[in-house]
Amino acid sequence: MARIKTTELETKRSEAGQGMFDTVLVANRGEIAVRVIRTLRELGIRSVAVFSDADAEAPHVRAADTAVRIGPAPAGESYLRVDRILEAAARTGAQAVHPGYGFLAENAAFAQACAEAGLVFLGPPASAIDLMGDKIRAKETVRAAGVPVVPGSSGSGLSDDELAAAAREIGMPVLLKPSAGGGGKGMRLVREESALAEEIAAARREARASFGDDTLLVERWIDRPRHIEIQVLADAHGNVLHLGERECSLQRRHQKIVEEAPSVLLDEGTRASMGEAAVQAARSCGYVGAGTVEFIVPGKDPSSYYFMEMNTRLQVEHPVTELAVSIGGGGLDLVEWQLRVAAGEPLPFTQEDVTLTGHAVEARICAEDPSRGFLPSGGRVLLLREPSGPGVRTDSGLAEGSEVGSLYDPMLAKVIAHGPDRATALRRLRAALADTVVLGVPTNAGFLRRLLAHPDVVSGEMDTGLVEREADALVPEGVPAEVYEAAAAVRLAELAPAPTEGGWTDPFAVPSGWRIGGPEAHRPLGFPLQVPGLDPVTHTVRAGAAHHEVGPDSVSVVLDGVRHTFHRAGDWLGREGDAWQVRDHDPVAASLTGAARAGADSLTAPMPGTVTVVKAAVGDRVEAGQSLLVVEAMKMEHVISAPHSGTVAELDVTPGTAVAMDQVLAVITPDEAASTPGEDKEGAA
Repeated sequence: MARIKTTELETKRSEAGQGMFDTVLVANRGEIAVRVIRTLRELGIRSVAVFSDADAEAPHVRAADTAVRIGPAPAGESYLRVDRILEAAARTGAQAVHPGYGFLAENAAFAQACAEAGLVFLGPPASAIDLMGDKIRAKETVRAAGVPVVPGSSGSGLSDDELAAAAREIGMPVLLKPSAGGGGKGMRLVREESALAEEIAAARREARASFGDDTLLVERWIDRPRHIEIQVLADAHGNVLHLGERECSLQRRHQKIVEEAPSVLLDEGTRASMGEAAVQAARSCGYVGAGTVEFIVPGKDPSSYYFMEMNTRLQVEHPVTELAVSIGGGGLDLVEWQLRVAAGEPLPFTQEDVTLTGHAVEARICAEDPSRGFLPSGGRVLLLREPSGPGVRTDSGLAEGSEVGSLYDPMLAKVIAHGPDRATALRRLRAALADTVVLGVPTNAGFLRRLLAHPDVVSGEMDTGLVEREADALVPEGVPAEVYEAAAAVRLAELAPAPTEGGWTDPFAVPSGWRIGGPEAHRPLGFPLQVPGLDPVTHTVRAGAAHHEVGPDSVSVVLDGVRHTFHRAGDWLGREGDAWQVRDHDPVAASLTGAARAGADSLTAPMPGTVTVVKAAVGDRVEAGQSLLVVEAMKMEHVISAPHSGTVAELDVTPGTAVAMDQVLAVITPDEAASTPGEDKEGAA
């Protein structure tokens, strides 16, 4: 294979180009904005960040050369406001706009608006975004180009009845998918015909909320499939090539959580065939820039692959391609090539210059709580430790003090590991996740570490349903005893008096448990503690125990001969990617708050978010399991159902109400409690 030396690459990059940009505006937030700004800085390009009121002190704002406020916290009033982004570009002299991913990244109207404003959109032409953003038209287009597609409905704008009819014709199970957008949002796997109506309605709501378009299509569900995507790169001079594949089969709720390159499933022949199909798909829509063609692949027959969709933007998982692919013997920066292609430069290499170098695996750190069914979480980051070291890369939008709310996507950071082989990359990533500390906001880091040690993941025998099948086994039951021991040790240390001047300590002020006339000189002290969502626990600890070491940001305890060391911040303890908030339990205070109402008759918010749908009113008779409310957070809907048959006695929310986690939303009086035996409903004997 021909090799292109770095000096030759640099020479060819400068040929036929229109000149590199001086200033680029990044129309996004979080880790992707920080990552794009990093490349801009390396290339000597001035960066402009935009921010909402919620992100005024965010890392991407501090990383940029300049930053412009574009509105209040809700994305619809800031990051999705095309007019304000274009105004920010004009005010700062930006020549180009990088959309990142999410928000306006695949919005054809935004790309067109940039062009009309004289700005270069760092992505494909608006026509390609429009075509591939409509999954129905996209399938028809690539099918005409000879690319195999998943069997499914045809035509756009299908009604609910037409979608249901198409599903029955295809045969259950089927997958409902929004025609616009991606990222798994709004996708619904339906196995029973009886559930079609409700699932179609829910899919439309999510699609409308996420993409502003509730058009749906239906596809055949391929049992135990693999999700494999091909990275493509195209210039404006007719050159299109692929940069190998990424395996994205480890998903939960159709959202990717772990990705790797290359895939252990593909041999060289299948890799070349899928790569050529991806190139043809890109050519069919006149693609320019970096994009991804996604395929669904039967695990038992990798040669039978089907086109699913094309993502007309940079992907979240692009770092694994950057680490596992070499261009002419050199490194790869996809953001740099987005910039160079947009500046008019031709690709100075061919398909033969693309080689694989080792293996890379990425894990997405999200604000979600595995112990509560992976519901979105939030809070202030009290302590942050992000991993580094040989073969480890962290792309992050976090900083200590960051406030994680419910308005934006739950992904906070990505940890990526590279090695000469897959086993090394997996081992490095597990170690990196164990070194990841985010206290104050529950995350999935510990869950991901355990997932990467699962035998099927280690062997490469994966499919898109593996995570859902194994999730319960990968979430620890309850709270380890050493967590309570450490929390109690911290409480004990906090009670210890500070030495007076001269170093003397009043022995009667020491929390030793000593009592005059007591049967023991020192009694263990009991501390009532509680982890949110669990019953309180009284944990005893002996003052002066040699196995307690409490520091300002760590605590170590020895329990049953094993030493356990935790990071600590406030009420939070963490180790190996897991974190627990252990509060002091005050039963008197709890009885005086709304928590006293949160019994079996109450419906509480499972996560901080916004109530979007209310299907009942006070006085309504409801059945057990009936859907009553919908709470949305971080672009995810959660349906709140009646815990039992009864009557709605209280309803404290309306559509649009912002709610905190565990907040009481409604109270359902059960049927058996509606009246006392021997009395009628009016209380008469």
